[in-house]
Amino acid sequence: LAARDIGIAIAPAGRTYILPCIAGHVGADAAAVALADGPQHHDETTLVVDIGTNAEILLGNRARVLAASSPTGPAFEGAEISCGQRAAIGAIERVRIDPATLEPRLRIIGSELWSDELGFTDANVTGVCGSGIIEVIAEMYLAGIITTDGVIDARLAAGNERIIMDGRTASYVLHRGARELRITQGDVRAIQLAKAALYAGCRLLMDKLGVATVDRIKLAGAFGTFIDPKYAMILGLIPDCDLAAVGSVGNAAGTGARMALLNRGHRREVEALVRRIEKIETALEPRFQEHFVNAMALPNKVEPFPRLSAVVTLPLPSHEPEGGGPARRRGRRP
Repeated sequence: LAARDIGIAIAPAGRTYILPCIAGHVGADAAAVALADGPQHHDETTLVVDIGTNAEILLGNRARVLAASSPTGPAFEGAEISCGQRAAIGAIERVRIDPATLEPRLRIIGSELWSDELGFTDANVTGVCGSGIIEVIAEMYLAGIITTDGVIDARLAAGNERIIMDGRTASYVLHRGARELRITQGDVRAIQLAKAALYAGCRLLMDKLGVATVDRIKLAGAFGTFIDPKYAMILGLIPDCDLAAVGSVGNAAGTGARMALLNRGHRREVEALVRRIEKIETALEPRFQEHFVNAMALPNKVEPFPRLSAVVTLPLPSHEPEGGGPARRRGRRP
């Protein structure tokens, strides 16, 4: 299109090129990601995930590429979380929990200091952003605060002031300051639903491709840039993989857009690529619900994570406590 015809006054002869969509909910941004660093560039089985309100997923290799979209919702962006916020100055982005005392250590955006270091100011803490939400839920699981089913163990409230009763459920006090920040049972459930939707989409594509594991995982987009792959895997957000082969590719959609802008050959390439990619409609697939239910557990109800377990000591399988008796503590650490 001529830029002037749609109101973009960049230059008298400026042109506008709109990247093609792969399918309805796998749009032009996913096509740009594929152009920049998609699975078709690799011999290994590669999973590319752009995490947002709709997670766009690409899986494959030089021979075949599949795509899907999973409705993760806004929880990873801080919405639907009681103390959640966007990634801005003052947001908690890193969390570590002592498994013996359940005391947290925090780091916020805008500071390199941890909360137990001289110079850290509690007043600067404003909420929890997406990367912090992933880490705190994973750390609560590693510390034995929440069970495999994602239930905050209320029995711990009797012996630790960080666990408080919130009606019939319990909450974990992450920060005490001008504003008390709690991780509630509702927060845990919101993250479980979001991560289960994403994992189920990944696992469904693996079924369609006929693979049990992936060789590489690439996390795209702003959110993918800042999450720790280890904690994403502990949570069960992404499939088991060698952690050294999991990493961020940054704003791959922006890179693909620049490639298309500056090179007509890349435009022809992406136009051919979107016709080659096989779109899987997750909502129509019978096994999606099965994978979703299994993925509600941490990290997963039925699937082992052997490569993760080689570097992180995961808690023993546990389920919702049924009252009475002391809380059973579980081991945790890498």
